[in-house]
Amino acid sequence: MKVALALLTAFLWQAGSLHLSDSAPAAPAYPQYLRYERPLALPPNASGIACAVLDASVYAHSASASADDLRVFRNTASGQQQEVPFVVNYSEAQPTDATTATLHNLSLRNGALAFDLAMPPRAYTLVDLQLAAQNFIATASVSGSNGPATPSHPLGTFTLFDLTRQHLARSTSLALQESTFPQLHVELHLHRIDGGRFPHLSTAIVHGAAVPASREAQTLYTVVASTRGIIQSGSTSLAQLDVPAHVPIERVHFLLDPAYPPDLLRNVSIQAESDSRSRPQPREGIDGQIWRVTRAASPSGDPAIHAANLSIPAVIASNLHSPATIRIEIDNATDPPLPFKAVQLQMRQRTLCFEAATGSTYTLAYGDDSLRASVYDLSHLAALPPRPLVATLGLEQFNPHYLRRNAALTYKERNPEQLWVGLLAALAVIGAFATRHTKRRGRHR
Repeated sequence: MKVALALLTAFLWQAGSLHLSDSAPAAPAYPQYLRYERPLALPPNASGIACAVLDASVYAHSASASADDLRVFRNTASGQQQEVPFVVNYSEAQPTDATTATLHNLSLRNGALAFDLAMPPRAYTLVDLQLAAQNFIATASVSGSNGPATPSHPLGTFTLFDLTRQHLARSTSLALQESTFPQLHVELHLHRIDGGRFPHLSTAIVHGAAVPASREAQTLYTVVASTRGIIQSGSTSLAQLDVPAHVPIERVHFLLDPAYPPDLLRNVSIQAESDSRSRPQPREGIDGQIWRVTRAASPSGDPAIHAANLSIPAVIASNLHSPATIRIEIDNATDPPLPFKAVQLQMRQRTLCFEAATGSTYTLAYGDDSLRASVYDLSHLAALPPRPLVATLGLEQFNPHYLRRNAALTYKERNPEQLWVGLLAALAVIGAFATRHTKRRGRHR
C-alpha cells in the first residue's frame, strides 16, 4: 500500500510540474528554431533606421496570423546572431467610420446651391456630399477658410455625376488635397445629363456631407496573388485564386486593357472559403462595384469627366488558419465581358524597420510556433525618419541549421500523455491494493 501511495505521489508531482509549465514565460527566440530566413540587404556603409517591405511569403510561412514569430538578427564577426529590435508599420491606419460635416448657410442663388461645411478638427482628403438627385452632371467649386470672418482659399473645382439612366456610376465625392480648414464653402451647379437645365432644383437636394478618415489613393498596396485566367460562364466572368494561411487580403484590384475605350459599371461578388476540412471556417462574402467614366467636355458647357474605381476593399481570409480559395465573380449582365489583364489580391504595404549599424549584416527569420509577439524598447524607433534607408528583402530559404524546438525536449516533455496513462495505472494499482486489504480485514473479523 505504501509503495502504491508513493507511486501516486510521484505521478501527481509529475502532473503538477506539467501543469505549471503551461504558465511558463514565452519561449526565447533562437535562430536554430526558426524554419525560414531571408537576408536584409543594405546600401554600402549604411547606418541608421532601415525599412524593408514585407511580402506575402513572410505571412504565409510565419507561425501565426499575426506573424508573432518574426525576428531580426545581426550577424556578428564571430558567427553568432544577436536579436535586434524592430517595428512593423502599416501603410496608413485602418479606416475608421466617417465623420459628419455639419451643414450651414444652405441657399439657392443664381441657379446654384451654396452652403458651408463645418469640418472635423483633423486632416481630411475626401468629402462625400449627400445629394438627393439622380441623372445629373455637376461642378462643385470649393474654398476653405479658418472661419466666417477670415479669407477663403480656393481648393479647386470638382466634377460630380450620377449616370444611373445610362446604367453607369455615381460619384459625389470631392477629392481634395489634404486640408485642415475648419470650414469649407461649396457652390454646386447641376445640369441634366443632356446638358439641359436641372428640373426642380431646390435646397432639399443637399442633405449633408460625410468625411472619411482617409483616402484610398494614399494607401500603398503589395500584391498577394494575381491571375490572368478569367473564365466566362454565361454572363459572368470568373477568377479564382488560392491563398496560403495567414496571408492578409485587404483589397481586390482589377487591371483592364488600357486600349478598352467604353465606360463601364459591373457588380462584383467576392467569396472566400477555407480549404481545411479539419478546421472548417465560415465562408466570407463581399459585394461591390467597379466602374469607369471618361467623357470629353460637351459643347453645351458640361465639364469633362475622368473618373474610375477599379478596386474593392475586401478584408478577407486574414485570420484563416488554413489555405483559402478566393472566388471572384463579375456580373456582365447584357454587356460584353471586360478585357482584364489581371485580377489581383492585395494587402496594405507592411514595412519592417530596424536600426542598422555600419558594416553589419542582418537576417529576417520566422517559422517558430512557440514564439509570442516580441516586446522591445522601441524608443529609438518611435519616430521614423521621412526617408529611411531602403533594406531589400532577399530570397526566402530554409534555415540550414534548423532544429525543431521540441526535438531538444525530454521524453516526458515530448510525451505528456504518458504521465496521465501512468497516473491511471497507479490509481488502478491502488484500487486493487485497497480492495484486497478490505477483503483480508473482513476475513480476520
